[in-house]
Amino acid sequence: MTSSLNLIFMGSPDFAIPSLKSLLDAGHRVVCVYSQPARPAGRGLKERPCPVHAYALGEGLQVRTPKSINDERNQEDFMALRADACIVAAYGLILPKPVLDAPKLGCLNVHASLLPRWRGAAPIQRAIIAGDEKSGVTIMQVDEGLDTGDMLLIEETPITKDTTALDLHDRLSKMGAKMIVKALAGAVTSKAQPRYGVTYAAKLGRNEGRLDWRLPAVELERRVRALNPWPGVWFEYAGVRLKVLAAVANKHSGEAGTVLNNQFSIACGEGSLGVRLVQKQGKDVMVAEDFLRGFDLPIGTRLA
Repeated sequence: MTSSLNLIFMGSPDFAIPSLKSLLDAGHRVVCVYSQPARPAGRGLKERPCPVHAYALGEGLQVRTPKSINDERNQEDFMALRADACIVAAYGLILPKPVLDAPKLGCLNVHASLLPRWRGAAPIQRAIIAGDEKSGVTIMQVDEGLDTGDMLLIEETPITKDTTALDLHDRLSKMGAKMIVKALAGAVTSKAQPRYGVTYAAKLGRNEGRLDWRLPAVELERRVRALNPWPGVWFEYAGVRLKVLAAVANKHSGEAGTVLNNQFSIACGEGSLGVRLVQKQGKDVMVAEDFLRGFDLPIGTRLA
């Protein structure tokens, strides 16, 4: 590939910004950025552009935010850009074949997993929830399947017992930014994904963070690391929602859902979850011991 290319960039969340910045810094010309449309946000529910949209405007780039790219008019507009390649990083829309075929070098995706493991929408969180010991980034050629295209580059990074979704997100975002520039430099060889080891990272659900005390403590602890800040991990007591932002898995045992001590240990299906940081709805985050001094949660209380 040539040293300087005309590129279309398609991305929406913070994860994609380092890749866009890296491409610009490498001397590539980004002829247009595609992002998800602005959505209501904040207390006033004012429409707010997504992070990539805001960043691109700050760089003086042309931005398009179609709700769909399946209609003929939007596809014609895409083709008219006559890009050498299209770079995709967490864009949020499936690309139809006319779009995939339009750039001379096709569409390349910065995917936050070690494909074929964790194809789909939430690979970072699913890897932590599953207890994976490693994750990584795959630069792949986009095809009509769900993250099924040939791989150009793949690099891995460890997941430790302390790794949170935010930690891994930031690490993979920086990795992907370096890798996509390398992929465009042409010193890569594509290869098909293995047929074995395929898993799917389903989109996160709003209520997925509700703690089920019947599950093992180690699994709940992984969910705390994986599902904050969104959708958040929480339980309810006396009509009050309590969000858990940090926790450890302990060996203490008891009937699932029972408060075991004044250190905020709660019995699970196996072991117990020691809450470390907690937030009452609408209030500040607090260390668990400080929170319990002002909140009545007696030892022996059974949580649903």
